[in-house]
Amino acid sequence: MSLRTITAATLLTIAFTAPLAAQEMYHSKMNHGAMTMDGMAQPKGDTSASSKAFTEANTKMHAGMDIAFTGNADIDFVRGMIAHHQGAIDMAKIELQYGKDAGLRKLAEGVISAQEAEIKTMTDWLAKNGG
Repeated sequence: MSLRTITAATLLTIAFTAPLAAQEMYHSKMNHGAMTMDGMAQPKGDTSASSKAFTEANTKMHAGMDIAFTGNADIDFVRGMIAHHQGAIDMAKIELQYGKDAGLRKLAEGVISAQEAEIKTMTDWLAKNGG
């Protein structure tokens, strides 16, 4: 193989793998856990059913909060917070499914009730304000 062919192959390899390495570095710094081949997030540490459920809820919430900003702080705030509040609801439901502490289960029920009401308020606001 010629030096020119080796150089071209090396440059192509770098060009195609650098973005993947950068993406993996970004995700590892964001603490989202490892991804499986099917794109599902895996929890750091414990891999029980509740840990997997929390990882899935967090991944969904972070994806929902990754909005295209409009420059309108009101709209951007509400759009990001809807996903954030939905994440709180999803996590509270996991507590109800797997948690045992009566006080925390009661707290989770309150989180669900409050966050659902706030999501409705924000959704209504967006409908009225062009978001």
